[in-house]
Amino acid sequence: MKARIQDTEALRAISPAALAAYARNEGWTRIGTFGDHADVYNGHGRPEIVLPRTDQLADYASVVGRLIGIFAETSERDELLTYRDLIGADHDVIRVRAVGAADNGSIPIDAGVELVAQARDMLLAAACATRTPQPLYRAGANREAIDYMRRVRLGQTEHGSFVVTLMAPVPPILQLPRDSGWVRFEDEPMERQVTRRLVGALEATRDAIERVHGGSDSAVFDQAVREGVSANLCEAVSRLIELAQGLQLSVSWARTRPAPEAHHRIAFSENDAGVLREAARTFRTREPRSGVRLFGWIHQLKREQHEIHGLVTLRAIVDDKLQAVRAVLDQSNYSVAIDAHEKQSPVIVSGDLERVGQRWQLTNAGVLIPSQDEDDGDDDEADGRPYPTT
Repeated sequence: MKARIQDTEALRAISPAALAAYARNEGWTRIGTFGDHADVYNGHGRPEIVLPRTDQLADYASVVGRLIGIFAETSERDELLTYRDLIGADHDVIRVRAVGAADNGSIPIDAGVELVAQARDMLLAAACATRTPQPLYRAGANREAIDYMRRVRLGQTEHGSFVVTLMAPVPPILQLPRDSGWVRFEDEPMERQVTRRLVGALEATRDAIERVHGGSDSAVFDQAVREGVSANLCEAVSRLIELAQGLQLSVSWARTRPAPEAHHRIAFSENDAGVLREAARTFRTREPRSGVRLFGWIHQLKREQHEIHGLVTLRAIVDDKLQAVRAVLDQSNYSVAIDAHEKQSPVIVSGDLERVGQRWQLTNAGVLIPSQDEDDGDDDEADGRPYPTT
């Protein structure tokens, strides 16, 4: 028995632009108008159809239902599959498939929840990289990317495997280009730029991994930053690989904004996760971290005679390791550091943390000695771990 789509709201979710784009892609051609709000299409070996130009018609849902039946019969496909194509016709659809899913397509619930979260983070990384690619992002600070992600929808699950489906909105093209190639990236709307950035970044990531496996150093990832590769993207993809026991990603381009290819596919193996984790770690260690607070002890003090500023070395935990951190302090902060060193008191040092060669360095640094109550209330100190991480 063939399934039929009868839910009115589900049918109304298909836009007139999606119907027209699907019809054109399947071989129908517009030949004229029908009344004030519809067009007539025909094609070789295909029945003549009438497509509404607005979803404000009272019988819009029933018209869409009949069209789905015609499209499904013509292509000899199930109506459910045809509906899925139509509902995604005005979206760029990103599918993240878990290779290691059970035979029935299921995975542990916690893994499924995290797969959705990491797929979101992967797309968010591409959105952040759309305007200005850089090695690391504070994703929450990019308002344009956050606003874009609010418009991305989580699509239906698919049979045969566990697939996270992200439906990214794309405005329809108003005039088809003269050639079949890609439109210049700068001329695309932001929504299509994000999807193209995601595909370009994933391809660059795939290429960088292969070159590392072939003996190249981490500089290949630095070169890929301009394509949208970042610590954020590497972390999300590496975690997706681990959760999915290998990863297959595909993008189906919106039919309402045609692309030179209908689909794009990229795959990663379990062996790739470690390379991506290291690439992300390397990116992060090189990028300054603003507004960091370190809890530790003054290890060394140095100030030349007649100098106002002084150099201190702090012993503190950075990225879960005990590290030496250097900071140049102004006169007042250096005096606080001297006092703390003489009393062997812990200090809180704040500033912008960055990696300079093999050393950690704080700029714009300030020092204060915590009160006795703060010191006594530090649970980590009672455990013999008196240094919180950044």
